[in-house]
Amino acid sequence: MLAKINNFEIDLSKPIDISIPLTNTDENPIAWYIEKPVIEPVVFGDWIGKVSEGKSSTNFNNIFFNPHGHGTHTECLGHITNDFYSINQSLKQFFFFAKLITVEPQETEGDFIITKEQIQKALSALTSLSVTNEALVIRTLPNQQAKKSKKYSNTNPPYLSEEAAIFIRESEIQHLLIDLPSVDKEHDEGKLLAHKAFWNVKDTINLNADARLNATITEMIYVPNEIEDGNYILNLQIASFENDASPSKPILYRI
Repeated sequence: MLAKINNFEIDLSKPIDISIPLTNTDENPIAWYIEKPVIEPVVFGDWIGKVSEGKSSTNFNNIFFNPHGHGTHTECLGHITNDFYSINQSLKQFFFFAKLITVEPQETEGDFIITKEQIQKALSALTSLSVTNEALVIRTLPNQQAKKSKKYSNTNPPYLSEEAAIFIRESEIQHLLIDLPSVDKEHDEGKLLAHKAFWNVKDTINLNADARLNATITEMIYVPNEIEDGNYILNLQIASFENDASPSKPILYRI
């Protein structure tokens, strides 16, 4: 099935899913010092909400998970503000022009950091389209399948420099996607420099008027190696949670 967006043709029958499934197995990725998700049938006395147990005509599970720590998720600035902001209210459009780039974080004093210069260089190598790029997808190297089940807690994963986040914001990118558990350093004393820079949040208690209420960050994606850097249409799908973050399913379509 073909569709046209701003005269660019995409094939809707060939989606590229860059989300990581949420499971209750050891294959589920985990960050932020929590345990794996729980998916289990509801139990009322002798009744078990599981068809294979022979006591129910339906499967009827409860699911306990954390969107930030258990897989691909999309968050709004409500993740870091004193006042409540919902991803369901912040994200109202779902198709965007996007660029996919690949970078190898640079080692600096024991940390691995994605720099402004790396992002500039990767973007300059791509063909420019006569449209505003609304989303940026960052794949990091090495890009191993193990990312899909990695246990990130206390591993000091790579992260985005504050200067890189400012550059992305000033490039008018509204939606940032990355294959790491956070755009910020794991242990950073609560500074959250990249989050604040991207959302243009100067004060988390008294939010500044020019903070980017409709910008989003999507973390813990996985982009397979065979997907080439370049221009795409992004379909950013979330569940309708009134929460700062939601599990999400970002889909790319080749232009």
